[in-house]
Amino acid sequence: MILLVDLCFRPRSLSRREFVDPIAGILSRSGSDCQVVHFFKLSEEAVQGADRIILCGTALKDDSYSKRIDLFTWIRDSERPILGICAGMQVIAAVFGGKIFPQPKIGLEGIDIVEETPLLGPPRRIEGYHLHNFGVTLPPGFVLVAGSPDGVEAFQHPDRPISGIIFHPEVRNRWIVEKFVSL
Repeated sequence: MILLVDLCFRPRSLSRREFVDPIAGILSRSGSDCQVVHFFKLSEEAVQGADRIILCGTALKDDSYSKRIDLFTWIRDSERPILGICAGMQVIAAVFGGKIFPQPKIGLEGIDIVEETPLLGPPRRIEGYHLHNFGVTLPPGFVLVAGSPDGVEAFQHPDRPISGIIFHPEVRNRWIVEKFVSL
């Protein structure tokens, strides 16, 4: 079972339809079972019962998750594969000592994959959809996978299956979500 963590400002918000439900749809079409839990209601049992975890994105002006990073410290000790998308990447960065800072970006943009990983594949340029007000600094010890130090597009923990991407694969790169399931 794949746990989708809803990072929207409140459970069952309209933003869930835009940022969480499309990920659930990709998983369903690929034959994967998933459970959606809002981050306010996330329990140790839900985390422990998951095979994989995806921290989903949220709306541009919604940054309530960033004010409650203390609710995500379990990520440090988790051995499960974790993928952070947009706001989810910001959460992972903050948990591991990176910074969240203003960096608005909206629309399709070229993304340079600079390091080969099982999730994103070999170095090359892809196009991805951005919809965020914040970027991150690379957390200490993490590997820059896409973008640059000034514009982190994707990162990977060097020893654990924890990845973050700032763009939205549910819009343009569904294969990333499908690949995460198959890793």
